[in-house]
Amino acid sequence: MPIETLIYVVGLVLTVGALGGLGWLAVGELRVRALRRSRLAGAAAGPGGRSGLVEKPGGALADQVLSTVRRLGQQSAVRDPAKVSLLRSRLMQAGFYNREAPVIFLGVKAAALAAATLAVVLTLPVMIGQKGGNLGILALAVGVSLAALYGPDVVLKNRKTTREREYSEGFPDLLDLLVASVEAGLSLDAAVTRVTEELERRYPNLTVHLRFLVLELRAGRARKDAWSAFADRLGIDDARALATMLRQAEEMGTSLGETLSVFSSDMRAKRMLRAEEKALGLSAKLTVPLILFIFPSLLGALMLPAAARLVQVFSNGGPGN
Repeated sequence: MPIETLIYVVGLVLTVGALGGLGWLAVGELRVRALRRSRLAGAAAGPGGRSGLVEKPGGALADQVLSTVRRLGQQSAVRDPAKVSLLRSRLMQAGFYNREAPVIFLGVKAAALAAATLAVVLTLPVMIGQKGGNLGILALAVGVSLAALYGPDVVLKNRKTTREREYSEGFPDLLDLLVASVEAGLSLDAAVTRVTEELERRYPNLTVHLRFLVLELRAGRARKDAWSAFADRLGIDDARALATMLRQAEEMGTSLGETLSVFSSDMRAKRMLRAEEKALGLSAKLTVPLILFIFPSLLGALMLPAAARLVQVFSNGGPGN
């Protein structure tokens, strides 16, 4: 099949898909607006019959874009509510604590996909009209489409991985300070408050979750439920193990200070093992840079004077001259 025919077929399929997607989005928009009207019917009027919604004078472009993204996200959220709860957990682990973060994330994905589809549809006449160079434009279109499909998820995953690395590094210090505070006579809740103040500069992201934990404990939530929610927000195994240990210690009536001390020593041993593992793997990681960069430079520094001397000797007609 000629490449022009293949590009034409792909472009036709994308165009039909784009039109179908626009129609589906229009239907979803109408349904979301109907749901919004039904939810806000009772809250539209404030006390005394006055309107509780205040309009901003002169809507800015950023507000309009954000409103459009939010509407697109609401359509996806209405279609799959279970997906929204899982996405909210991932976003909290990545550091997005806003209540509308899942809706905005889904809206960004939908907007990126719509922009990529529009860009592909607009480049179709260029691809069909050109005699050569269609493969480059087609590869660019495919790359843009893949970036629109997987780009937001990749960014979220990288941000989550970075936060989890910080949480893992700061968790042994958190336990050491908890043990010191509990052994000094503070209760566990007061110790968490004190540790939050101490870790604010070194681990700011971990401190945010500790503040959430302190607020939940002050609000009267059960300790085991608050620590379980804290572990879910962090998303690391050490936090889940600590929440399980605290729940078991509370149910069995064991000493909290001794339990935290044993758990803290275990965390310090794990951190030392991780450091030793990284140190042992350093030699294997340095092999490739050593062979590609350091060894050729060293060989050149050692051999270039001898090579220059040989060139000088042979250019003069030999050692006898």
